[in-house]
Amino acid sequence: MHSDQQEEQKPVKLEFIEDYSEKPVKMEFIEDYSENRSDPDQEPLRVKLEDTEEQIGLTVEIKKSEELDEAEEQHRVKTEEKYLSCSQTGSKLVLRSAIKNFTCSQSGKSFPYKQSLKGHMKVHSEEKPHTCDQCGKSFTIKYLLNRHMKVHTGEKPHTCDQCGKSFAIKYLLNRHMKVHTREKPHKCDQCGKSLSRKEYLNDHMKIHTGEKPHTCDQCGKSFTLKYLLNRHMKVHTREKPHKCDQCGKSLSRKEYLNDHMKIHTGEKPHTCDQCGKSFSRREYLKDHMKFHTGENPHKCDHCGKNFTGKRDLKFHMKSHTGEKPHTCDQCGKSFTLKHLLNRHIKIHTGQKPYKCDQCEKSFIYKQRLKHHMEVHSGEKPHTCDQCGKSFALKHLLNRHKKIHTGEKPHKCDQCGKSFIMKSKLTYHMKIHTGEKPHTCDQCGKSYTLKGGLKEHMTIHTGEKPHTCDQCGKSFALEFLLKRHKKIHTVERPHKCDQCGKSFTIKSKLMYHMKIHTGEKPHTCDQCGKSYTLKGGLKDHMKVHTGEKPYTCDQCGKSFRFISSFKVHLRFHSGEKPFNCNQCGKKFILASSLKKHMNVHSKEKPHMCSLCGKGFSGVNGLKLHQKRHSSVKNYVCYVCGKNYFTEAVLKQHQKRCCTQEENP
Repeated sequence: MHSDQQEEQKPVKLEFIEDYSEKPVKMEFIEDYSENRSDPDQEPLRVKLEDTEEQIGLTVEIKKSEELDEAEEQHRVKTEEKYLSCSQTGSKLVLRSAIKNFTCSQSGKSFPYKQSLKGHMKVHSEEKPHTCDQCGKSFTIKYLLNRHMKVHTGEKPHTCDQCGKSFAIKYLLNRHMKVHTREKPHKCDQCGKSLSRKEYLNDHMKIHTGEKPHTCDQCGKSFTLKYLLNRHMKVHTREKPHKCDQCGKSLSRKEYLNDHMKIHTGEKPHTCDQCGKSFSRREYLKDHMKFHTGENPHKCDHCGKNFTGKRDLKFHMKSHTGEKPHTCDQCGKSFTLKHLLNRHIKIHTGQKPYKCDQCEKSFIYKQRLKHHMEVHSGEKPHTCDQCGKSFALKHLLNRHKKIHTGEKPHKCDQCGKSFIMKSKLTYHMKIHTGEKPHTCDQCGKSYTLKGGLKEHMTIHTGEKPHTCDQCGKSFALEFLLKRHKKIHTVERPHKCDQCGKSFTIKSKLMYHMKIHTGEKPHTCDQCGKSYTLKGGLKDHMKVHTGEKPYTCDQCGKSFRFISSFKVHLRFHSGEKPFNCNQCGKKFILASSLKKHMNVHSKEKPHMCSLCGKGFSGVNGLKLHQKRHSSVKNYVCYVCGKNYFTEAVLKQHQKRCCTQEENP
């Protein structure tokens, strides 16, 4: 009796194919909703009917009979009732011409069996009576629970004979085989795209219809598929159930974890057949291939700009909408993408996880470390085809090329000034707004950029970590050291195209060019004197105010300009940083060295217009000209004697007048 009950509970899967003379119809009943179904991988019993009569519908009855004779165990067909017997199970199938549909009152879906409808109704009632005892997940029917249990056991009995991949369920293997055969039988009648599975085609059709029936109840965002909505909900719940066992990082989706693991393994299985570059994900390779083909299929309908990937277009669209949904809770700065916010947060935490193994320098971003490593390697593979200058990174070369083309796409909407880089425009805009958010906590001075404050702080700390290996002079900033080194190499790459004069840095050439143009846009509102540079006017204003902020702590002398103050300090310290490379003589000032070099070259470029005598320096010429005019401006206050120069007067006072005053 017990064996009979088991026999009655054994499920049978049926697939019917009817061949009519005009239009073949295939009817498949592959899955039923029997709660007692135990083997989800069981192959269906396939029955093919060939009949010339038109059949409106088929009702299937399964009969069990132990009394079937050998004749009945073979396939037999009656005229009124069509019997099909299975020789393996002894089951008798009675096919009748009748319509018997069981329709769901909620969704309108029809089923051939009442039991199937009963199982379907659990979808609407959300009844899930079958619960996994290991993870607590519930299912509507028992066979789904049985299939789920293979996740815990790790059982994957169905193996692909081509690539060796294994699957828990046979239909997954059958579906996988289409990857090898590249079979895509389901074709979209609107765009012609072919897909391997019918459900993929159904999902794809929603792109054309624009249907998004699944809506998030928290943010209102809609999705074409329910699983996409479920995946999206993890953004609100911040659920990250998939954890990396190597670094402890948690991720919201399993595929993200799989991709993340490739960072640890270094696996990049997808290789470009044109340039050899490898990628961890196939879609990255697919996007990369568009660089070779020049394909930019995604076009912005606002500005007409094209992009290789849909994600790039989506990100670009935020520049038009101004949408920045991700806000820093510490400083209030907003970002278009969440990963940009996460990267920004590291500025507040001071976290610099990427460390150089050669110089111990640390970086917030991995890409910065990668760029930094090229400093040690010295590799500069990207070369400008116009001037031959090389760069470590391609984007630096692209930026450099704009110098040759004169392209300045970023324009200020207030004064019309244009810039090569967007960051330069952003910095420039602060001139108009007067914004100086970075303030020194010691003296209260403010700066528009954080880098400016950082440079300023070295004045208070006295820190000068960058030292010249030729003369030992130290500098607070690296760019100042680089500029200084040009003194030793006599490198002057920036040349004036009008007079041929060369300069060590570009800014000095730009300043020099204003001599030829005569441009002096900065005018003093008190005396009307004009200057080529804003800094010149700023320094000049100290003449009117009498301001001398730089005071020597040794002699008490004050100076208007920091440059004069620094030169003055050398007289106390005895520092002479400018060396003659021919005789070794040292000088406090660069101008003194320059004049001295004329001694070695015997060059006397400064000629007297009256007698033709030449002088190596302009001061010597001025002194000589006073002899022609007999002008003696320097008078001794003791004896009243006149002299041409202050130096000769001082010598006179030391020798004569001092002795007369102090007999």
